Amino acid sequence: MSESFPRLYARTRRFTLGAPRGFTISPDGGRVAFLRSRSGTDPVTCLWELDLTSRAERLVVDPADLGAADEDLPAEERARRERAREQAGGVVAYATDAAVTSAAFALSGGLYLADLPSGTVRRLETPGPVIDPRLSPDGSTVAYVTGGALRVQEVATGADRALAAPEAENVTYGLAEFIAAEELDRMRGHWWSPDGTALLAERADESPVQVWHIADPANPGRTPTAVAYPAAGTANATVELVILGLDGSRVPVPFEDEYLVNASWDRFGPSIVTMPRDQKAIRLWSVDPATGAATLVREDTDEAWVDVVGGVPARLGDGTLVWVADADGGRRLIVGDAPVTPPTLQVRDVLGVDGGTVLFRASGDPTEIHLWTWSAGAITPLTTEPGVHNGRLTAGTLLIASQTLDGPGTTVQIRRGEQRLHIASLAERPRLEPRVSLVRTGERDLATAVLLPSGHVPGSRRLPVLMDPYGGPHAQRVMANGRIFLEPQWFADQGFAVIVADGRGTPGRGPAFEREILHNVPGPVLEDQVDALHGAARLYPDDLDLDRVAIKGWSFGGYLAALAVLRRPDVFHAAIAGAPVTDWSLYDTAYTERYLGHPAERPEVYEQTSLMPDAEKLSRPLLLIHGLADDNVVAAHTLRLSSALLAAGRPHIVLPLSGVTHMTPQEVVAENLLHLQVDFLKKSLGA
Repeated sequence: MSESFPRLYARTRRFTLGAPRGFTISPDGGRVAFLRSRSGTDPVTCLWELDLTSRAERLVVDPADLGAADEDLPAEERARRERAREQAGGVVAYATDAAVTSAAFALSGGLYLADLPSGTVRRLETPGPVIDPRLSPDGSTVAYVTGGALRVQEVATGADRALAAPEAENVTYGLAEFIAAEELDRMRGHWWSPDGTALLAERADESPVQVWHIADPANPGRTPTAVAYPAAGTANATVELVILGLDGSRVPVPFEDEYLVNASWDRFGPSIVTMPRDQKAIRLWSVDPATGAATLVREDTDEAWVDVVGGVPARLGDGTLVWVADADGGRRLIVGDAPVTPPTLQVRDVLGVDGGTVLFRASGDPTEIHLWTWSAGAITPLTTEPGVHNGRLTAGTLLIASQTLDGPGTTVQIRRGEQRLHIASLAERPRLEPRVSLVRTGERDLATAVLLPSGHVPGSRRLPVLMDPYGGPHAQRVMANGRIFLEPQWFADQGFAVIVADGRGTPGRGPAFEREILHNVPGPVLEDQVDALHGAARLYPDDLDLDRVAIKGWSFGGYLAALAVLRRPDVFHAAIAGAPVTDWSLYDTAYTERYLGHPAERPEVYEQTSLMPDAEKLSRPLLLIHGLADDNVVAAHTLRLSSALLAAGRPHIVLPLSGVTHMTPQEVVAENLLHLQVDFLKKSLGA
């Protein structure tokens, strides 16, 4: 008997295992290193290389051959993977030298070095478990973090020493602090100089940050985990930068802003990007490596906030700055001082620069993300098929990774001159095909997906409705990508009409659309879900039963689901809130203050956004789900709302998940959560 969809969905980590990722193209464009597990149900990721000349694909590193398939991760690496939402194991990250002939990686806390041409792998001895190893450009030295110290080891001799050691218990060198990794999309904390003689390194001191304790109630004998959590309005970690020379020199790089957004070091020197705490400005600085003095290169401001865009700063071969900024109502690519893309094309990120060519991603239609290049004053689209595309470009070799509505998988094509190659995906094929219609609904033409049961004949009967949003900043659910609709289609096949809608605050439609939630998050996001529901009902008048409407979501989507039944019970008749933020004063500084402001300055905004004052209004079935080990949205959110509901005499259900974090990669948990949610929805809606 074949496995059920919920079981396979759980085993395959939502059908992501076996898909190639983490691509690096060699400087001559002739080889591609990448990550992929050996099957769609194997959670152990391996390192591979494809030779474009011979078309031969070769397995370079299999953790099983190294006796490290079963991982014993240090706490810092577990935290890094949680921030990166990494669900697989094995070689989940690697760093190469400039020639892409050697690759360093950590495995079960050990430091390994792979020689890509020969395929030989050896372990380098270290004084402790290793985090984020990175090779110098010439491959002679590897830098890594252990015990909060940034260390370097000479590959040839094994000589190993600390460049910087923590002066106190709460200090680390070379690692991204919580806010950078969770909210600013910066996962690293040290950068090599091009000549390999020095490192630009972050020093983070968490001693100002309040300490929370996350207990495991199912195992009362275990000591609670202490977590430095910078909740809104409280202190962040103190972040500093220092240039550490292999000769023992140490040059501070002072900056005044609260947040270190990004850093880089190329042949034009070190650069850093910073933001003040209110995030209404973003500043690019060039750094003198001899003195550490920073010179302002560019500053962009906004009365609401400035978004962080990936891949910048970058530079053309002649040193011309490549940047992304909002101008004339759009998010635009900037080359030098001039916008080079139209305001109607929303730039998502910069993927790289190949000499005088910039590879970037952008959206005309918010449901699609396409690859574009800028070169010699002209922009050119590289992809046209509706979908979500990513890529790399080096020495004229173009790699395109695409996800479309034609299937749930990822296709990877490589173009090198007239040559066309593919990197195979080993991901499992789901035993269902999404039956999704992408439409526009409501007065704002909201991007909306409608999914009906596979056997449903349109107009034959009205179905109970399940709204399935995320609905908040920095994430979209309505994309031309078949894989993201697998779970919604499974819910549809249980007898529901599933509606997914991206309202105000979500990306892809321009800065003004995103900023409509400033200081008023609940109003626009809830209004748009109602608008999308009614708009979909007008398109499907004989298929949607508006007397039986439920809503479910996770994280911000969980907040939105609980908000919906508390404030609009006339529209929503049941809700499932997974890992919901219920009191925004308990969520982190950078994300929360970006949209709500500082709680000391705008306490009324936090009161209006909190779900606690609405507890007495609950009149519909509500299921709250929360992982007790969650260090992102801590379980206190659900427990405090539950206490408020109990105090108000309002019945509800709480499902605590012992040992589960903000992700739910555990197979038993992920599988049975789907079944339990369907059971709750059917009982609540009388379906």
